[in-house]
Amino acid sequence: MHAQRLMAKLDAFLFCILLLFGASSARGASSVRIPQVTAPPTIEDFAAMDPTGNSAQLAKVADFIQQQPSDGKPATQRTDVYMGYDKANLYLVWVCWDTNPHAIRAHLTRREAVTPPDDDYVELTLDTFHDQRHGFLFDVNPRGVQADALWSEDSGSDYSFDTVWDSNSKLTDKGYVIWMSIPFRSIRFHPASEQVWGVTLMRYVAHNDEYDYWPRVSSRISGRLNQEGIIEGVRDVSPSRNMQFNPYGYLSSLHSLDDRDPVQPRFDNRDLQGKIGLDSKFVFHDSLLLDTTINPDFAQIESDQPQNTVNQRFEVFFPEKRPFFLENSNFFSDTNIGVYQTSKLLFTRRIIEPSFGARLTGKQGPWNLGFFVADDRSPGLLVPDHTLLSGTRAYFAVGRVSHDIGEQSSVGAIYVDREYNGDFNRVGGLDASIRLGKNWTSWFRSVVSSTYASSAIVNALNSSGSAGTSIAPPAIGYTFGQDHEGVLNGIGRRFSYELLYQDITANFHTDAGFVPRTDIRNVAQYYHFYWRPEGKHLTFYGPEFNTHDIWDHNGVGLQHAYSGDWVFYFRHNLLFAPIGGYEEDVLRPVDFSGLPNDHKYAQDIGGLVVQGSPSRLITWRTTIIRDGTVLVVVPAGKLPITGNENFIQHTMSVKPTGHLEIDNTYILDRVLNGAAHHAAFNNHIIRSQWNYQFTRALSLRAILQYNGLLANPAYSSLQTAKTFSSDFLITYLVHPGTAVYVGYNNNLENFIPNLCLPAAGQTMGCDPNPPNHVGLVRGNRLINDGRVFFVKVSYLFRR
Repeated sequence: MHAQRLMAKLDAFLFCILLLFGASSARGASSVRIPQVTAPPTIEDFAAMDPTGNSAQLAKVADFIQQQPSDGKPATQRTDVYMGYDKANLYLVWVCWDTNPHAIRAHLTRREAVTPPDDDYVELTLDTFHDQRHGFLFDVNPRGVQADALWSEDSGSDYSFDTVWDSNSKLTDKGYVIWMSIPFRSIRFHPASEQVWGVTLMRYVAHNDEYDYWPRVSSRISGRLNQEGIIEGVRDVSPSRNMQFNPYGYLSSLHSLDDRDPVQPRFDNRDLQGKIGLDSKFVFHDSLLLDTTINPDFAQIESDQPQNTVNQRFEVFFPEKRPFFLENSNFFSDTNIGVYQTSKLLFTRRIIEPSFGARLTGKQGPWNLGFFVADDRSPGLLVPDHTLLSGTRAYFAVGRVSHDIGEQSSVGAIYVDREYNGDFNRVGGLDASIRLGKNWTSWFRSVVSSTYASSAIVNALNSSGSAGTSIAPPAIGYTFGQDHEGVLNGIGRRFSYELLYQDITANFHTDAGFVPRTDIRNVAQYYHFYWRPEGKHLTFYGPEFNTHDIWDHNGVGLQHAYSGDWVFYFRHNLLFAPIGGYEEDVLRPVDFSGLPNDHKYAQDIGGLVVQGSPSRLITWRTTIIRDGTVLVVVPAGKLPITGNENFIQHTMSVKPTGHLEIDNTYILDRVLNGAAHHAAFNNHIIRSQWNYQFTRALSLRAILQYNGLLANPAYSSLQTAKTFSSDFLITYLVHPGTAVYVGYNNNLENFIPNLCLPAAGQTMGCDPNPPNHVGLVRGNRLINDGRVFFVKVSYLFRR
């Protein structure tokens, strides 16, 4: 009864909010009634940029309107879109005129790599449930390269989604033509005699850095689908009985470093060995999707983009890249409606070595449903064979249900559970997303955690140095915690404001999520205001401000950071922004052993951001920051000090031909001991990724990366560490699910050849009681500590 009264009060409160602010923000929707065609249109029907033959019966959409750079003005380049359908497919033909066809940017690149400002492209967004919340995205560039994604008004585009559809293209002396055929079995929608779908059509003109929409999608209004048009006339269609089976076979040989036993590291060599696996999809009631995986493999996934992880007090976030865990993840995701990222209750990278997984997602009326289960063998694989935890596995279960309210508002509940060897971590609570008029949105979530950790498990995790995750083990016994978060976001043509509030207690714990810091009350604010002269060169300029104020639950100010910049944005994606700021951090004795009391560290910040894309050949961005930082990796017996930090990050993408793309990254992080004026460490990361696309299906990828941490033992506790990795992958991708991969990965690192110090009088083996080192010992030379050769073949069966 208490729960029922609570939900009744919540419903009444939300209803009043919606009445007060007005949830609807869309203008009268434009619509197009598309005909059923007797024969599919072809790209040859548009050889002269006008429809002929059977294509003359298609419905036409024209009169695109700019969103950027000149919101509300007619598009500078004419775009006509012709639409029709038959019993199996939806057809679109885009006729993209260009008064300067030689300036069109069109590269033959890998699937999903259709991105501004590198390429012109067109984009279809289909809101098949007509709920103004979720949609399917289909992108094609002038060379016919595809990208597809799921769209969510809360979290934006998710390009992990892959489905089977067809596209073709043709460059002409007047522009280009793109042909799309989207099978109804590749999307989901409610069963009905006539479908009513939301739609937006977008064209990106790269040489003008221009986004054109039909119907008009204004930057003066927050959101996209609330400004969508309507597709009518699609009758008697269905995804039909839709089942997909995607088996794969995998062969590999490897040489790897086994350091599970920190005192006895060794090399592990395995000859050619194989495994098989199966991914499956089942569609129920035209709108519910069940995904399953057995023995999944992700060998073809590229390595993480480099980040600085040295001298970091809190865990650094690396996004998920594995397709099974990414697809439809927006049903479980936390809000990302602005610049700040809230805590993640489900961070699937915690599931390191799954042997099975299942996910049910979809929509039934106003209900959005998401359920997920998986296991993780890593707790039993990342410890020595003879230990207590060897062979054990963890189990994950997640459920999220939300109910649509009004237009683009919803309330929901989430539950996340990780069970491991009798221990558990359970997190659950309520959330709501409420639209407050055409420019403002809000979100809040309130959850609690319940954790039980036995002393045997915690001690085993501590002694092995691994918990199967990168988070610290919880406290022994039962603990309970709370996490309350809210976001207020306002977006207009000139302004943007975001307010984030977090109240996370010290005992809040999540084994399945990503919450890098607890025992905080955090208030963060972002604001910008742009003047938009939209002249021949300067597009907009104005100030941006960012503030963070963090206290613990005893009222101690842990961080006060204030920064601002003045941004100038020019044509050709050229940006120039000087930065300045001030930051105070406080370390408590609980944060660093040996501190006698709370200690404050103050730093100034100055820097510059510059980026540009002056031609189709090159895109670059450079960030330079000079500031202070709290140096916590100090020698044993020393206390943290304020260091002087120089940080540089430079990225450059070069496309010297229509087939070759080279993406380069350089990161430098140099921290000086502020008192001694000597470097504590220099950290260099250099990465170069080359992709050559022979055809739309066949490609070669090479990634070379060097990490060099040069440590000064007099002023830091770090050791000099150097690694060089090289990854090569040949891909033949017929379509998503049907592919052949051949790969070779190699890694070099500066370890001594024997890996460890031998016992006195011995030349082999490791000293079980080393005097100064435990386990791996670094040297001056790079040795091979890992290599893998693999072949993977997969084939998609659809029924």
